[in-house]
Amino acid sequence: MKLTEPETKGELDESQIHNVLRNERRRETIRYLRETGDSLAVDDLAEHIATVETGESPPPRNVRKSVYVSLHQTHLPKLDDLGIVEYDQQSKELTLEDQARQVEVYMEVVPEHDVSWATYYLGLGLLEFVVLFAAKLNLFSIRMLDFEFWTWFFLTFFLVSAVYHIYNGQERSLF
Repeated sequence: MKLTEPETKGELDESQIHNVLRNERRRETIRYLRETGDSLAVDDLAEHIATVETGESPPPRNVRKSVYVSLHQTHLPKLDDLGIVEYDQQSKELTLEDQARQVEVYMEVVPEHDVSWATYYLGLGLLEFVVLFAAKLNLFSIRMLDFEFWTWFFLTFFLVSAVYHIYNGQERSLF
């Protein structure tokens, strides 16, 4: 049950999104809710975040309690007001709302040595263009296999990549 009216009913503006993403606990809440898929107890979320923050499993009780209090008093009400999560303060349960998609677009952070899917598809498309162009002009002995072979090869590669990407939809990076 919401204690206050939501601040927004439609699109979140950039300042609201950046305000949400400014805090690691809010980012981790959205990430973890996306991973778990269904509703989640605040206790379980606090346990998860405390484990992430300390690197200890189980995390120390005082850290778990501190995380729980900050989630309950600050972070979850803020996410609830913006329509990103639905936080029932009576049952201490939360679920991810559709508004979260607007925030997740900004959360695609790829670790330093990983390749994002967007970069992967761009690279694959550029490689295809170069190979097909070379095959058409009979450059670099690529013509040994005909133009149709390369077309089907790259089409298959794109389809397999897309199926893998969809199947692993939670992944933000290739590796």
